Amino acid sequence: MAMNHHLHEKLIALTSERNVMVNEHLRNHTYTRLGGQADFYVTPETYEQVQQIIKLANQENIAFTMLGNGSNLIVKDGGIRGIVMNLQKLSAIKTDSNMIIAQSGARIIDVSREALKEELTGLEFACGIPGSVGGALYMNAGAYGGEIKDVLTSTLVVNREGELLTLTAEQLDLDYRTSNIPDRGYIVLEATFTLKAGDPKAIKEVMDDLTYKRESKQPLEYPSCGSVFKRPPGHFAGKLIQDSDLQGKQIGGAQVSLKHAGFIVNKDHATAKEYIELIQYVQKAVKEKFNVNLEREVRIIGEDSVK
Repeated sequence: MAMNHHLHEKLIALTSERNVMVNEHLRNHTYTRLGGQADFYVTPETYEQVQQIIKLANQENIAFTMLGNGSNLIVKDGGIRGIVMNLQKLSAIKTDSNMIIAQSGARIIDVSREALKEELTGLEFACGIPGSVGGALYMNAGAYGGEIKDVLTSTLVVNREGELLTLTAEQLDLDYRTSNIPDRGYIVLEATFTLKAGDPKAIKEVMDDLTYKRESKQPLEYPSCGSVFKRPPGHFAGKLIQDSDLQGKQIGGAQVSLKHAGFIVNKDHATAKEYIELIQYVQKAVKEKFNVNLEREVRIIGEDSVK
């Protein structure tokens, strides 16, 4: 796609040349290793830069997409037009008595490790979640019986107009793998978690146990988007897929994992198109066999390839 030089110069002026990439391959920034190019891939270093980039996108009427660390996401082969913003450079984590304040770009795993270091309990469940703090709030991430809404107190966000807002956890309508962040167009800048003092030995034991469970059950040897489907009421997605004899089913380079049926892995240079086709194939097969609708947990964004 032809470069918009005017927009390029303005983005560099707002942040700096090192924070603006042109026609950047998004497969370099997603866990599935899928995805076409972003016209502009921007990594701001301050909250003010985030606000200014959003205001610029509004003024120029340019499409704007927020990308977390790409763990629960499929970017289509045609890539994403306009500005894609990633907050990986905003990743500070600090502790204030029993509260941890973490910036959006920090990994939620690192926040759980910080909690252990500070002898605080409540975030053990997050020790195996690969997402960023921003992404974890976006989808109220959870695992092993815990979820973000159990420990989140407040958050600092930027709205669609580029204004800063401090919101309580209640104001995010956090529910099973969902929040109002996407509908309201909020961009999370930081999150405050309130935890309880705990016994570091006991906290570490729980985290070691959960890490073992994750590593022994999940197919971490291949790129994947993590758990593809939400848990259907009264069922487990992985079991339904397994009982539909879909383990090992492959479309192109995408495969239903042999290790855990709830995962689809990029086994051999899959395209996003193949990956999405396999997701739809699984949904259809489970619906036909068990009459259960598997709802996607993974987000799919971007444009189809024109090729």
